[in-house]
Amino acid sequence: MAANNRIVKKVEEVYLWLEEQIKDKISCEMCGKCCNFKEYDHRLFITSPEMIYLKAKLGRDIRAMAGGVCPYNVDGKCEIHENRFTGCRIFYCKGDVNFQSRLSESAMEKFKSICTEFHVPYLYTDLADALNNFAAN
Repeated sequence: MAANNRIVKKVEEVYLWLEEQIKDKISCEMCGKCCNFKEYDHRLFITSPEMIYLKAKLGRDIRAMAGGVCPYNVDGKCEIHENRFTGCRIFYCKGDVNFQSRLSESAMEKFKSICTEFHVPYLYTDLADALNNFAAN
């Protein structure tokens, strides 16, 4: 359990770093359209440290994802906005794709090093698969 707490702290550091990187560069209208992955025709991938973080922060069971819509999008608003995943922090409908890609690669390197430090398998998994696997356990 202590290792998970340290992982959560490290993920928080990555998220703070991300917020600094996107500050004044990205503006989200918070329309919630991108949370409907099927309709928006995109996929969101998350890492194993992010799932550990989400589980710790929510303090409740992970919701399964059915139908291609993020289960934390309720009435077009993100219920976990403060604890949202890296992809949710970086991706914006009208964002600079090259900037987003470079930032995503840098963030993934940080998550890989968290896995190495804490001997956690590095997983880069589709959000639906990750949520459904966690919800089933």
